[in-house]
Amino acid sequence: MSPFLFWVFASLTLVFGAAVVINRNPVASALSLVVSFLGLAALFMSLDAFFIGIIQVLVYAGAVMVLFLFIIMLLDIRAEEQRRMNWLAFAGGLTIAVILLSQIFAVVERMQLARQPLTPLPGQPVDDVRNIGALLFSSYNLPLQIVGVLVLVATVGVVLLSKREPR
Repeated sequence: MSPFLFWVFASLTLVFGAAVVINRNPVASALSLVVSFLGLAALFMSLDAFFIGIIQVLVYAGAVMVLFLFIIMLLDIRAEEQRRMNWLAFAGGLTIAVILLSQIFAVVERMQLARQPLTPLPGQPVDDVRNIGALLFSSYNLPLQIVGVLVLVATVGVVLLSKREPR
């Protein structure tokens, strides 16, 4: 991938990631998260991690975001939209974010490994889809099934909690 495309997808991911936090409307925030996931998937594709990139699009940008949007639509968001913004908390959070960012830049600047280019990995390409599938369905079959049941229970719980009482 060319450096120009890297910077385009990295900035796309960062801008829409910030829009997730800044947006007051939860639906717009969820859609910003989808665009951020797509930018992240493009970055994974540029690293030749095709399986992780495709899973990023299918699972996170597809299934999880549909679930989030479904839950957002079930909840009453009018009360949240009428809430006022706490500017003191916003200024404090922004200050902490700037301090954290300056610390990250200071650490990266002092690291010698950060200035050296990465060497390509030796060896043949690995069939990561087959390896991950075999690992999931052999060693991690029970945890995978438990996570599926937990997501189902959470969805049913949200539907029951958001159910309106008849007048």
